[in-house]
Amino acid sequence: MKLLLNSVAVFSLIGVPALAQVHDHASMTTPAVAAATAAPTAMTTPIKMADGTSIGTLSLTAAPSGVLLQVDITKGLTPGWHGMHFHQTGDCSDPKFMTSGGHMNHGESKKPHGLLNPAGPDYGDMVNLYAAADGSAHAQVFSNAVRFDAGPSIGEQALRDADGSALVIHASPDDHMSQPIGGAGGRIACAVIR
Repeated sequence: MKLLLNSVAVFSLIGVPALAQVHDHASMTTPAVAAATAAPTAMTTPIKMADGTSIGTLSLTAAPSGVLLQVDITKGLTPGWHGMHFHQTGDCSDPKFMTSGGHMNHGESKKPHGLLNPAGPDYGDMVNLYAAADGSAHAQVFSNAVRFDAGPSIGEQALRDADGSALVIHASPDDHMSQPIGGAGGRIACAVIR
């Protein structure tokens, strides 16, 4: 009984009615519950090196207040930390990945780069990715700075707007403060988001 009461208290604190814990979810018809049980919008896209070799996948899932991304790289990265950012255009066609443009948020509401910058971060900023000794890397990251699809009042935050966006992995770690990209160095891998 104590365990049930603790669960009810936790659900009450996060805004879910306490009685919802003891009801059958299938019988609930409130809009909040219907939205929570709807299938999320998701996609998976390859992550490629400059020579076009696929080294893994990027999976994105829409969330109510952002995007959950999962990076699964099986080979190809130099061991250690690598900067990882959302770039403004869904184009990884040139060997240096410059056609992906700058970070997202280099438009009208431009903010400085850096998760540690008091005036930032920009929409493209994310945590660093760590590659193991064999060149593999796996991470699951949530960004509340972007949205999956375009919609009312989302504008430049949308990953899948008219020209898409890209996930770019850099050669070096991001210090989360220096301008314009935290000293993350060259672009070494890229995934198109459309």
